[in-house]
Amino acid sequence: MNQIKRMLRDTSFLKKTLAITIPVALQNLLNNVFNLIDTLMIGQLGETSVAAVGLANKVFFVFSLLLFGICSGSSILAAQYYGRREMINMKRVLRVSLTIGISASFLFVIPGLFFPELVMRIFTPQKETVVIGASYLVIIAASYPLTAITNTYLAVLRSMHFVRLPVIITMISIGLNVVLNYGFIYGNLGLPELGVAGSALATLIARVVESTFLLIVVHSRRAGDGRVGDFIHSKYNKMQEGGVAFLNKPFLQKFFLTASPVIANEFMWGLGVTMYSLVYGRMGDAATAAITITNTVEQVVLVFFFGICNAAAVVLGNELGADQLEEAQEHAKNYMILVFVLTIVGAVITFLGRDYILLLFSVSDQVAEYIRLSLAVFALYMPFRMLNCLIIVAILRSGGDTKAALLLDVTGVWLIGIPMAVVGGLVLHLPIYIVYAMILIEEVYKLVLGYIRYRQKKWLRNIVA
Repeated sequence: MNQIKRMLRDTSFLKKTLAITIPVALQNLLNNVFNLIDTLMIGQLGETSVAAVGLANKVFFVFSLLLFGICSGSSILAAQYYGRREMINMKRVLRVSLTIGISASFLFVIPGLFFPELVMRIFTPQKETVVIGASYLVIIAASYPLTAITNTYLAVLRSMHFVRLPVIITMISIGLNVVLNYGFIYGNLGLPELGVAGSALATLIARVVESTFLLIVVHSRRAGDGRVGDFIHSKYNKMQEGGVAFLNKPFLQKFFLTASPVIANEFMWGLGVTMYSLVYGRMGDAATAAITITNTVEQVVLVFFFGICNAAAVVLGNELGADQLEEAQEHAKNYMILVFVLTIVGAVITFLGRDYILLLFSVSDQVAEYIRLSLAVFALYMPFRMLNCLIIVAILRSGGDTKAALLLDVTGVWLIGIPMAVVGGLVLHLPIYIVYAMILIEEVYKLVLGYIRYRQKKWLRNIVA
């Protein structure tokens, strides 16, 4: 209770948290509401189309987690460098992460563009699902490099507390995407009727507009206090670039020592979660459609909590970089309490509102029942998932304790989640909601070990001094 009272009296902490949480949550909400609308639009084409697009997007899911690892790794350094106001190093972080992110995107673009049906057959043996998914994947794959550019810039800007620009860009992109989806999927607005391929084309066009707008805004705003382009256009940065090797060996060593475990973490975790999809794809279209819709709803429900985790990563990183270790320790406790209390409330609301959520979807009775029970499982595990997100993504990583985070995430998926999925889905042939509950046992395992690691305080350090 004393900790809660101190947190409520710490108005500076609450203001900083809300200033980052609300825009990030709004941005994530917009993205996930669009995903929900996209699923609803595609759902009118049938359950096979929903399953096909859901499985095709697993390629993007793995790429997005690799990209998230790159952005998270760079954000650790960017947040601490910004705490020290070292703008030249902020620019270094941006350049290195852009190079890695764009290069990594082509590992997914090439198979998506040239071997889409082969990729789809990895996820499902259903011929119709393969054909529909391939028509979607061959178009959407071209948007991956653009996503890498946008996400990398936004990660660095967020570390500097620039959070309104991403919201504006997201609103423009999503608005355009929804309109084009309406046109290209059904043949409205004078556009050709392309079905699921139309959804992919709409997303590609929106990504082009999104990344172009971002680059124009950032690179056209000159240096000045509080300006977006400060770390790019600063005269000090130009002097430094002219006087020393811009990407010097000590910086690169620090970047890769910090970021490589995070990149490996997200990629291995994402690859593991993709293994779940291989199981789902072999449990039939009804199970795949149900878990696809459930996951879409989950992302909408969790946007505020992901916003808090983003705020925690930025605030704690800034404080650690500025050598404010006591403040970081106190605020980490605040975030733990905040997330725990709010997720309990969120879990109850989700559980009680399941039947109302189902009214949004036009699916068979069997799929509807699967979704209803899967959402109950999700609500049960919500506090575990969000506390794990806070501890691993925000607290441990903010202080560079990335190897411990890697160990927790990867062992959870590969030693618990995947064996549970295989046993439940392919050996025992249990219903999808039971398999989902078995997989999420990994969250309990991670929370126990993660909390022990948090209490050891090895994350409580300045890594850029």
